[in-house]
Amino acid sequence: MITSLVSEYSRYHGCMSHDESRPPAKGTYWYDAKKVGVSPAIEVLQAVRRFRLADAAMRHRAQTEMNVNETDMTAIRHLIVCERLQRVASPKDLSEFLNISSAATAKLLSRLTTSGHIRREVNPHDGRAQRLYATQSSHEQVRQVLSGTHERLMQVALDLTADQQAAIVHFLDAMSAIAVEPRPEVSAEQASTAVARLQSPQSKG
Repeated sequence: MITSLVSEYSRYHGCMSHDESRPPAKGTYWYDAKKVGVSPAIEVLQAVRRFRLADAAMRHRAQTEMNVNETDMTAIRHLIVCERLQRVASPKDLSEFLNISSAATAKLLSRLTTSGHIRREVNPHDGRAQRLYATQSSHEQVRQVLSGTHERLMQVALDLTADQQAAIVHFLDAMSAIAVEPRPEVSAEQASTAVARLQSPQSKG
């Protein structure tokens, strides 16, 4: 997986670094570099994409060291955060946070309980509902695989001026808002065209 991430980064970075003086090939995703101010902006987006790939590689390394998958790791970290906030997590809460079904949550909890990453306790108030906690071992593993990196990331942020910090927060929040926006509705004409293509003899052959 890490190899594929590095390969993807190299391929993507190579594509993003082509000569902007030449027009992009037909179908290439790109921006019009002739517009004023676009080239420096492209460099910003390139940096964001490089960080996203590097962050994915970092998280995968942590998952590999803890012998869990991405969803498992997200669940463990969520339980740790809940404990720090003095909130008690339940299977329902975890299911909603991960956006997975109750059946998938039950399998995840069984897997992580067996592996020793989480523990389940019965709610003393009703004797039925479960309370979920990350085990001490999970706390130590997460701290071991991530804390050093997080401390270095924090130092990079601390080295920025107050104005730089504010500008980056504004930029990333704006990017995040755009990223989670739902896609515009497909027009009726586009939908009918797509259906026609699916029903054409060529698509069935």
